[in-house]
Amino acid sequence: MTGNQQSLALLLFGVFVAGTLGITTWAGRRRHGSPEEFYAGGRLFSPMENGFAIAGDYMSAASFLGISGLIALFGYDGVLYCVGFFVAWLVVLLLVAELVRNCGRFTLADVLAARMRERPVRIAAGVSSVTVCVLYLVAQMVGAGSLVALLLGETGAHARTWTVIGVGTLMVVFVTLGGMRATTWIQIIKAVLLMGGAIALTVLVLVRFQGDIDALLSSAARHSGHGADFLAPGLKYGGDWTARLDFVSLGLALVLGTAGLPHILSRFYTVPTARAARRSVIWSIGLIGGFYLMTIVLGFGAAAVLGTDAVRSSNAAGNTAVPLLALDLGGGAGSTGGTVLFAVVAAVAFATILAVVAGITLASSASVAHDLYASLSRRADRTPRSEVAVARLAAVGIGAAAIGLGLLVQDLNVAFLVGLAFAAAASANLPVLLYSLFWRRFTTRGAVWSVYGGLVPAVVLVVLSPVVSGGPGAIFPGVDFHVFPLENPGLVSVPLGFLAGWIGTVTSGAAVDTAGHAAKHAETEVRALTGAGAA
Repeated sequence: MTGNQQSLALLLFGVFVAGTLGITTWAGRRRHGSPEEFYAGGRLFSPMENGFAIAGDYMSAASFLGISGLIALFGYDGVLYCVGFFVAWLVVLLLVAELVRNCGRFTLADVLAARMRERPVRIAAGVSSVTVCVLYLVAQMVGAGSLVALLLGETGAHARTWTVIGVGTLMVVFVTLGGMRATTWIQIIKAVLLMGGAIALTVLVLVRFQGDIDALLSSAARHSGHGADFLAPGLKYGGDWTARLDFVSLGLALVLGTAGLPHILSRFYTVPTARAARRSVIWSIGLIGGFYLMTIVLGFGAAAVLGTDAVRSSNAAGNTAVPLLALDLGGGAGSTGGTVLFAVVAAVAFATILAVVAGITLASSASVAHDLYASLSRRADRTPRSEVAVARLAAVGIGAAAIGLGLLVQDLNVAFLVGLAFAAAASANLPVLLYSLFWRRFTTRGAVWSVYGGLVPAVVLVVLSPVVSGGPGAIFPGVDFHVFPLENPGLVSVPLGFLAGWIGTVTSGAAVDTAGHAAKHAETEVRALTGAGAA
């Protein structure tokens, strides 16, 4: 990168960071210290505002940097991420959004506690939510490290380390000072910027090929080094049965995981009614669907314009494909147009990371304070203000954990890392959520077993997979203790989560008050479907 490119991009970074800190300060002055204000922004956002915020929360570094990079490296197989991430919203729209808004207040555990014994389900759901959020945060840290390393022309560990630390510090500041109100407005602004940047790049790619999609795909295949195989299934997931099963596992995790992501579920509580929650999802589906269509064009555009080898040489995982594409489309290195476009895209990508990490950190700190702290502390010691104070402290601890893990896995693709977070959410959170909403006999034991029965296998199988050891691309390439052949655990851990919930329920036996359980389920069902008694 030239000095002008670095200076301009850093200037835009500074403008965005200063703007978001201004929003945070403004929101911090308006807060009243209540959990409803800190966790849900006072439930004052409109469906359109919340829909943009959901899209801003969901369209992460994995989408903008990781998926486009995977398409540039693996062609058709990279597109599968777009399909999985988008189709997942049908599950959210049809099964989750309205019911969760009616049943809960701030977190997933609120939905479970409506009909279960509160303490065990809050602890289990809190542990699961924090685990999923930390995994998701790690992916954003890796994206930030790759982006700023490219900007500064530094590929060493030192530059990435300080980048990850800086992003982690900013996300803690956003959450502790501004809460949900500041986080939401940052996400709305980021969604507008990201859509604008993606539209501009997509138009430039199509103009480069005179609007001829066939010419774009043909050029991408020709410059990929794989020929026609680049446009056919199997380049990444078709080598053998293990790779094919890995694809099925990934697809299962992506499609089912969104409905169990804590930071997505928490967004349904920022609107006043369940109908507004559903309309928010419809707004977000339109934005997210359009965005993923554009990432496909950008991924193949990077392969066609830059070539797969150039993308891989800049970053082995493909995380810098879009900024490099912007540089070329603007006129190349050293040109004014290239400098401006590269700087704008890099700043938008950095804005994406900051907005997403703020939302995830807020959701995880809410789980710590509202679920774990509220369950483990004495009732006499708990006040609304003490709970918010614990949430702010939790944001600091979670930020530190995400920074440490982000430094450990900084050479992995961000979309792949998000796939692991989706697998944990689909394994631990979705089964217990669906059982609680739709199964009359579901018990407290079943809920606890379902959470741990999905979460523990998901985490253990990742540790024992080729991602951690056993190959040159692993986190620990020098050792080999992998015994699980798949990179994504969803194919095994998701069914185990459902199975554990069923076994826990049917073995509850006489210890369950059948009449009382039926009454609680009936009350929850009426509340979920009508909104009567909803917060």
